Amino acid sequence: MELNQTLLDSLGIKVTELQKGKVVATMPVDDRTRQPHGLLHGGASVALAETVASIGAFELVDQEKEVVVGLEINANHIRAKRDGVVTAVGTVLHQGKTTMVWDIKITDEDGKLICLSRCTIAVLKRKSF
Repeated sequence: MELNQTLLDSLGIKVTELQKGKVVATMPVDDRTRQPHGLLHGGASVALAETVASIGAFELVDQEKEVVVGLEINANHIRAKRDGVVTAVGTVLHQGKTTMVWDIKITDEDGKLICLSRCTIAVLKRKSF
C-alpha cells in the first residue's frame, strides 16, 4: 500500500510497528497538527486513530478480494498537548467478516493518555468498492 501523497504523509504519521491485530504509529505535534490555540487538534488525533485502525484492519483481510474503510469513530480527548510526538497503539477488539472494531490509545512521550478512540471498520468486497 503506497502511503506517500496521502493524509499520513501530510500529517507526518509514521507506522512503527505492524502485526496481526496490532498497529503502532507516531505523529508529530507541530504546525501541521495544531489548532489555532497551539494545541494538538482533535481532528489530527482522530485522523491518527482511524489510520491505525484502517492499516491494522487491512492486514487482517484478503487484500486481493477485500478493502477496508472507516464506518464509525469516536474519540475522547483526555489531555492537551502542545509539542513533541504522540504515539497511537491500536488493537483489534472484534474481527468479523464484514466489520471490525479497533481500540486506539494515543499517548505522549511519558505514556500519559492524550486521546482514547474506538473505530469501527467496514470490510468491503473489492468489486463493490
